[in-house]
Amino acid sequence: MTSTSTTPVTVAVDVNGADLGPAEVARGAALAQGVRVILFGPAAEIGPVPSHVSVVDAPVSIAKDPDPARAVRRTPDASIVRAVAAVKDGDAQALVSGGSTGAALAASLFGFKRVPGVHRPALAIIIPVPGKPFLLLDAGANVEVRPEMLVQFAHMGAAFMEAVHGVSAPRVALLANGTEPNKGTEIIVGAHSALASSAGLNFVGNVEGFAIGSGEADVIVADGFTGNVALKVMEGTSAALLGAVRSAAMSSWRSKVGGLLLKPALRGLRGEIDPEEQGGAVLLGLRHVGVVPHGSFGARGFTRAIEVAARSVREDVAGRTYARLAEAGALRTTASEAVASLPDES
Repeated sequence: MTSTSTTPVTVAVDVNGADLGPAEVARGAALAQGVRVILFGPAAEIGPVPSHVSVVDAPVSIAKDPDPARAVRRTPDASIVRAVAAVKDGDAQALVSGGSTGAALAASLFGFKRVPGVHRPALAIIIPVPGKPFLLLDAGANVEVRPEMLVQFAHMGAAFMEAVHGVSAPRVALLANGTEPNKGTEIIVGAHSALASSAGLNFVGNVEGFAIGSGEADVIVADGFTGNVALKVMEGTSAALLGAVRSAAMSSWRSKVGGLLLKPALRGLRGEIDPEEQGGAVLLGLRHVGVVPHGSFGARGFTRAIEVAARSVREDVAGRTYARLAEAGALRTTASEAVASLPDES
């Protein structure tokens, strides 16, 4: 896998909305290596930053607004809107948002626009299963979908896994309630038929929820409702199991001794399943890269989010996504029409 550029990437980061505050996001930016960072948020709360980080005072936040799309339109001075504008105007090449997913999605849609021919952007997230991580999309951006949208999600997910994670010919599966081609809703059945004949895609068919953790696929495609429910169930189950293991390890003196012996191995396991290590969710299908870390992330999680955003730029995820969709004939328009509508960014 070869990087598309050695030029330093600049990432615009909205620090408002993070659970641990702007200063924690700034600490994450300070730890990012080989990346220039512009922080958008309340300068008074960010504090001092190193030379590769700059600060734009943008104290207005819409992270908690119940209507993100309306908030983006009526609040041009909001930190997320200004961060998106910095990318759109060429002052940065990628976005990281510490606030709500809804605000980041709305601002990115209005500011970046979709890749020509893409129906909807998808929210893609790496599920850190030990030894068998996979990409889940859509994880919540599109509650209602059509078969052709799921087809595009499949190609976008495959392009991301190839570009950023170096997976050759990633295995792509469709999440359903059975492995047979006729299982699921009409939308799932229609998507299965289209994916089975889609050019350049390593489609392995339907998978059930049991496939999560089995290593059967590198990319699992779902509508945003199903994907988000699956994600939250996995997160809740993981947290509950880790809590139960911790409680059991402290339940008696023998358990405590055993826990001490297992501590190094458990520390390694915890690192493997730590969502902060993945950097958060990535918005695919837009003309620029956007990464949305979980609001509860600490400095390390934001460091990883910035690094994922920078690598996505270097590996030209947006361009490779478009090329894969065009090659498969999965764009809304013909390839020539889509190329003609691309903006001149030279």
